[in-house]
Amino acid sequence: MASSSALSWIVFFLLLGLGRCKTVKRDVKALNEIKASLGWRVVYAWVGDDPCGDGILPPWSGVTCSQQGDYRVVTELEVYAVSIVGPFPIAVTNLLDLKRLDLHNNKLTGPIPPQIGRLKHLKILNLRWNKLQDVIPPEIGELKKLTHLYLSFNHFKGEIPVELANLPELRYLYLHENRLTGKIPLELGTLKNLRHLDVSSNHLTGTLADFIRNGDGFPSLRNLYLNDNQLSGELPDQISNLTNLEILYLSDNKLSGQITSKLIEIPRLTCLYLDHNAFTGKIPNGLYKHPFLKEMYVEGNQFKPGTKQKGPHKMLDLTDTEFLF
Repeated sequence: MASSSALSWIVFFLLLGLGRCKTVKRDVKALNEIKASLGWRVVYAWVGDDPCGDGILPPWSGVTCSQQGDYRVVTELEVYAVSIVGPFPIAVTNLLDLKRLDLHNNKLTGPIPPQIGRLKHLKILNLRWNKLQDVIPPEIGELKKLTHLYLSFNHFKGEIPVELANLPELRYLYLHENRLTGKIPLELGTLKNLRHLDVSSNHLTGTLADFIRNGDGFPSLRNLYLNDNQLSGELPDQISNLTNLEILYLSDNKLSGQITSKLIEIPRLTCLYLDHNAFTGKIPNGLYKHPFLKEMYVEGNQFKPGTKQKGPHKMLDLTDTEFLF
């Protein structure tokens, strides 16, 4: 069994070794600039000169570092639900090795800076539940490794950037509860890995045919939330091309015409929300016999008398757990 003296020397050399692996100056500078801008709620937990820890003091709360060669770099920054007030901290865009940036549920204001496009290693960008404004910067389309993009519950305006279609790894895109206008870009259908698209509760216009293509558009899409917008026109036959679709939420738009029987051809369709539009005619009988369809809401339309819903009548309640990753 090692003596206390020997253990002391072991601890000494371990600390010495940790001390040799320093954090890159760029990241130290950036984190200290962020610290100065975020206020006391974060500062009290950010102690010491090295955000990655110095062997005696631990890493700063919410900061995750990884070793690259002889140095450490910051790879994750998670500072959420601490009521950060003020503009988006532009120094974040100097943390060039970030893979995860999570500043959700704060009170950040102003625009996302175009320098966000510098974070080439970013996989998860979570800025939901803030007060961010202006347009969504097209530079987000430069983040080629991005898999999760959460910008919901902010005050973004303008159109959905077509540059988001340049994100080949994107799986989850949440843009709901903003002030977005214009049409949904047709190009989003080229995102081969996109599973979840939520653009609900905006001011979007156009028709479903504008962005649901014939052929192989949205090959992996499972959940499509378009409710609470100003979409018009009919439900097009090419909706059946979304062969992996499970949830189609169209409530509270200005959609009209008869319901296409092509919906029956979506094999795993589980939830269909058609309520509060201007649909007419009858619901295709095959939807009532669809083996996977559990819920279909139809009220608030101009269907023929006797048209009925399918499944239990309950309002879809999207809690914050819907957005966990």
